[in-house]
Amino acid sequence: MLLDLKLPKIDGVQVLEAMRADEKLREVRVVVLTSSKEERDLVRSYDAGASAFVVKPIDFSEFIKAVADLGVFWAVLNEPPPGSAKVARERINAGGRV
Repeated sequence: MLLDLKLPKIDGVQVLEAMRADEKLREVRVVVLTSSKEERDLVRSYDAGASAFVVKPIDFSEFIKAVADLGVFWAVLNEPPPGSAKVARERINAGGRV
């Protein structure tokens, strides 16, 4: 999810804190996308649970790297433990051995 810190009626960090407090939204990865270059905004964002912090105007390569890092994070997080039944089934379905 992309989240700006400067929203019309609420601070983006407050939105992020509410997401982290909600069981259904807690694991959603959030990239803070903001025009703020203030260190305190960066620190507040990461303290509230941001996954990445990108300053506008966007350096496209920086933005792509932040999104790619999130993809790697989720791939590792969702990797089944070695020897699990899911891994065995995937290997069998792929024509390999367990």
